[in-house]
Amino acid sequence: MPVPVSSMPQGARGPSTLDKLKMGGMMGGSVGLIIGFIFGFTNIVRFGPGPNGMLRTLGQYMMGSAATFGFFMAIGTTIRTDSSPIATEAFNRINCRPTILSRQYQNLRVSRDEKH
Repeated sequence: MPVPVSSMPQGARGPSTLDKLKMGGMMGGSVGLIIGFIFGFTNIVRFGPGPNGMLRTLGQYMMGSAATFGFFMAIGTTIRTDSSPIATEAFNRINCRPTILSRQYQNLRVSRDEKH
C-alpha cells in the first residue's frame, strides 16, 4: 500500500504521478467498497437478494461502487497534484514568511513617516 504524501527534507523528491494515481485509486476503492457494502446490504434487506443470491448481489454492489469511486478518485488525485512550475513558484512566493527588518531599518522608516 502506498505511503501518504508527507513532508520531506529539502532536496528529496516526492512521489511520482503514477504513485499518486495508485494512491488515489486505492483510497477511492476502499471508500467504494464500504459504500457498496452499506448500499448493497440495505437494498438486499429491502428488496431481497434476487435470483443471484445474497453474496453475489452484495459483491456486485461493492465491486461496482469500488471501481467507480476508485476511478474518479485516481483521476482527481492526479489532476489536483499536477501543477506547472510557474504556478508553484508564484504560490511559494506569495506564502513565504514575512521578512523581519533589523532595528536600524525600522528607525529609518519611522523617521521618514514623521517628516510627512
